[in-house]
Amino acid sequence: MKYMQHFFGDILVFKLLNFSLEQNICSELDVGNCDRFVICVTELDTSELVELLQKSAVEHLTTCRQLESQRFISLTTIVTTDYEALYAYKLGDCQRCLQLSAQNVQSCQIRVSRAMLLCIIVFMQLLDDDIVSLIALMLVVNRKCREYSKNAAVRQQTLSLYLMTQCQLKLRHSVTSLAQTLNYVKHTQRRTPSDDTLDWLTLKLASRKIVTYIENWR
Repeated sequence: MKYMQHFFGDILVFKLLNFSLEQNICSELDVGNCDRFVICVTELDTSELVELLQKSAVEHLTTCRQLESQRFISLTTIVTTDYEALYAYKLGDCQRCLQLSAQNVQSCQIRVSRAMLLCIIVFMQLLDDDIVSLIALMLVVNRKCREYSKNAAVRQQTLSLYLMTQCQLKLRHSVTSLAQTLNYVKHTQRRTPSDDTLDWLTLKLASRKIVTYIENWR
């Protein structure tokens, strides 16, 4: 229970910080009116605080994944490094992200339809512009997607395949390597329930990115 309190505390601070990344408020005494305070806006550097907070959240979430994996191993496949991979991608460490994501894809291949869900909207800061735009468009076009929390989540398999695709493109991997990833994406699409909107859109986006790259290569 104590661990979970710290865990949710990190997530709460993580969310609250999103509202005040651009400005910080400080108070100073108004010389002319001793009973009044003047509120002024200062542009303090919060980048280090944000980085430390993100790192702490990822560490706690990874520990939570490890506990989930131990407890529910007989029910479903749970990879424990999905948040680490996402954080590595945010930091621009594509090699590390690709390594973790590829391992996660292999681990999730057995039971995709029952794989653990990841509430991706909570971690918008760690995502790239393409996936953020995709989520926003989904919520605007389809009102039903706003009604259920499931629509704000993707399976670990889906996220890992998307990160694999992005990292391979950024690292300029061979067409053969990307074609193999495309096969994984299509295989996962066939096994993903049709009502999992964000999963389908994310896989479709990954597929389109690979196909476009291969066509341009030719």
